[in-house]
Amino acid sequence: MDRRKFIRLAGGGVVIAAAAPVVSGCSQSGDFPPEAIEAWQGPKDETDPRRWALAHAITAPNPHNLQPWIADLREPQVITIRTDPERVLAQTDPQGRQILIGHGAFLELLVMALAEKKLRADVALWPEGELGSDLKTWDRRPIARIEIKPWGRPDPLFSQVLKRHTPKSDFDLQRPVERSTLDLLLGATQALAQGLAADGTTEPARLEALRSLCWQSAQVELLTPRTVMESIHLTRVGPSEILEHRDGISINGWKVRLVNALGLFDRQSPPAEGSEAYKTMMSRFEGHSRTAMGFVWLSGGNRRSDQIAAGRAYLRMQLKATQLGVGVHPMSQALQEFPEMAPHYERAHQLMLGRPAPQKPSDNTLQMFCRVGYPMAEVPATPRRPLQTFLQT
Repeated sequence: MDRRKFIRLAGGGVVIAAAAPVVSGCSQSGDFPPEAIEAWQGPKDETDPRRWALAHAITAPNPHNLQPWIADLREPQVITIRTDPERVLAQTDPQGRQILIGHGAFLELLVMALAEKKLRADVALWPEGELGSDLKTWDRRPIARIEIKPWGRPDPLFSQVLKRHTPKSDFDLQRPVERSTLDLLLGATQALAQGLAADGTTEPARLEALRSLCWQSAQVELLTPRTVMESIHLTRVGPSEILEHRDGISINGWKVRLVNALGLFDRQSPPAEGSEAYKTMMSRFEGHSRTAMGFVWLSGGNRRSDQIAAGRAYLRMQLKATQLGVGVHPMSQALQEFPEMAPHYERAHQLMLGRPAPQKPSDNTLQMFCRVGYPMAEVPATPRRPLQTFLQT
């Protein structure tokens, strides 16, 4: 009986005794299915340099792990990048800014991977014009057209690509982040500065104010029904769902899998206040906020090309963090542009940039805001869809 577990179900106060391994799919292992994370092993036996490069680019960080990229290979020696207008966050990212930052990270990885093959990527952004500010108008016009030419120069950070994982757990409060480490992270973005500014802090006074901003803004997202439901609808529980989708927010802990297997994990409404699900959700985000040992941010204009540039710079920062053994995790809530977040959006700009929130695209705008610290355990890889699902051939 030593393997039996008592689980208090979310929201009901019902206690049941269950032998976790007996329920189908509920072994105690929290590892993701190997097929779901096979992208992190790199392409095998891939001779086409475009596909080889894209196989690395699909590991790019992106909001809610939507992986919204489409790569058109129908033109020889060219890769045309589009976005999938169905893979957006209409509630928390109503202008598509964060989605395009994810495209910037994808683009930077693609350029780096081509360079590893001694190929140069000539990138033309928005060859048919920029996407609009209203997600309802988004179509499949190209975000970038990449013409591939010889004589690329490999990038030293490329060695970190398949090791890079975003930590989504509490950081170690006993391990401070040195200012010199922060400076190395910020310096990694300079190759793509182009109107962007990178800054950060480990100062105790500023640290506490920014931790509070993270936690307060997270509560707004979690307690606004339509925004929290956007995340709940993208939650994948257990090996079967994770393998079926290979995107979204993957949860493979055995307790949640058992509750889900019993049909008691409600994904049709927000967790009731005071329920176990509610407490777990709030505790997780509070822990992320309170254990930040430093913060970094990127700012610049807010045109579509600026958003792409921010994603490219952020990717380089994450690769540098991987090299240094430190974690960088976006805390995007305060930068979200839905009405209920407006007070925190304003405060974020005051705290980090010392100026009001932007009123027009040319105004200085916070593009990325991330906590920094040392993870207390190995950071797992995140599921990725198979390469073929991204391609037009």
